[in-house]
Amino acid sequence: MQIVLDLADEFKPVLDELTLLLRVVQAKVEEIRTAPAPDYAAIERELAARTAAIEAESHGVLLRAADLDAPRILVGGDVHRRVGRHAATYYTAAGPVVVERSIYVPAGGKGGRTVDPVSLRLGVVGDGWLPHAARSMAFLVQQGTAREAAATGAEMGRLPYGHASFDRVAHAVATLYQQHAETTEQALIEAYRVPEAATGIALSLDRVCVPVEEPRPRPVGRPPKGAPKKPVRRVFRQAYCATITLHDGKGEALHTIRYGRMPEGDVKGLCEGVCDDVLALLTARPTLTVTALCDGAHELWGLIAEHLGAVAERTPIRELIDLWHLLEKLGAAARIHYDAAGASTAVARWRTSLLNHSGAGAKIAAEIASWDQEWVAIGEEKPVHEALSFLANHRERLDYATARDEGRPVGSGAVEATCKSLIAVRLKRPGARWKQPSADRIIQLRALALSDRWGDAIELTLGHQRREVKMAA
Repeated sequence: MQIVLDLADEFKPVLDELTLLLRVVQAKVEEIRTAPAPDYAAIERELAARTAAIEAESHGVLLRAADLDAPRILVGGDVHRRVGRHAATYYTAAGPVVVERSIYVPAGGKGGRTVDPVSLRLGVVGDGWLPHAARSMAFLVQQGTAREAAATGAEMGRLPYGHASFDRVAHAVATLYQQHAETTEQALIEAYRVPEAATGIALSLDRVCVPVEEPRPRPVGRPPKGAPKKPVRRVFRQAYCATITLHDGKGEALHTIRYGRMPEGDVKGLCEGVCDDVLALLTARPTLTVTALCDGAHELWGLIAEHLGAVAERTPIRELIDLWHLLEKLGAAARIHYDAAGASTAVARWRTSLLNHSGAGAKIAAEIASWDQEWVAIGEEKPVHEALSFLANHRERLDYATARDEGRPVGSGAVEATCKSLIAVRLKRPGARWKQPSADRIIQLRALALSDRWGDAIELTLGHQRREVKMAA
């Protein structure tokens, strides 16, 4: 078979690599036909390498096409003058590609930031990383460490870069996301399609400890030889998680949007973002109910009261203590009065009562108070006193029966799971410690992935990198 293609000379490197691939395939056909047990994994690796070479040469052709070689160009309406042509490396998913391109500086003055049309037009990230490669590397780093990401790339025969590059590129993508987070998140929620079966929104806040690196005071006197110049210590601080869960008429979750911030992150911005997203969902479907579900922490309920007032003006917010936190408190109290079997029976009875009777909380409090064991201590804990205080402090948030009748959830499992999947799984590795800003960037990338918003969010984020460039008259 003979195929004739009429191609320009610039495509010759691509054609040469394609020819090599076809020859490899031809040779492997004969090998497979004659070998009793061919090593097909080795064949797969060789084909992948040859395919990557074709891809890299194709990138070279396209990158050169993106260049503008003219005395003057317009970048967003500003005139730039050419100062030379130099070779540069661009990093693709198939590997680095070197091309020659023109570079420019602002006209009409001395100095100024050097730019090149290739990077501007294609939306290159950092120092030469093409958008898809940067996106893929950031995705792997939000899943695991940079070393794990580099190992994954090596095993798959893609993204042949070291762990330091993965770390640097992932944080560059996250920084770009943070710079445009407000407009990106607004676009995401406006484009969100509320599930057809959704009848309500459940929003939750929670906290989880993360290992943080903080400066450690130097000891008095001259430091010993070999002492670190900037001593640090590993401490645990409370990070914040939030969720918005769309649920059906039985209180079953349909989809959850997840959010997170480090302890010194923008917690106010987190809460305001949740409020804005709830308002956008209510605009899309005004009939949705709104339920706030948290544990008993006063700080969390204070954040809800402080930042969700605009939602309360639109529709009533039913506040509920997570049922399982309440049952945990009641179980500890029951073990003071009953043996293990009796305590289990009492908790099951209380649970049934709470789910079916609106005034159950007050009746349970009266029952526990009748034991006259409020101040019995187990170590430093006073379980009966703590249960009674919990019931009294949150008596307006215990109407699970009405919530069930209205088709609302009664548990904050979504935010509990988010604390684990968003924070603990990624950040609480053995021996891990984080600087606050870098951890915040990873959390925000990971929240996008866990919320099924990754593709749209990163596409919007990286779209800001592309600039209009054309030749000046």
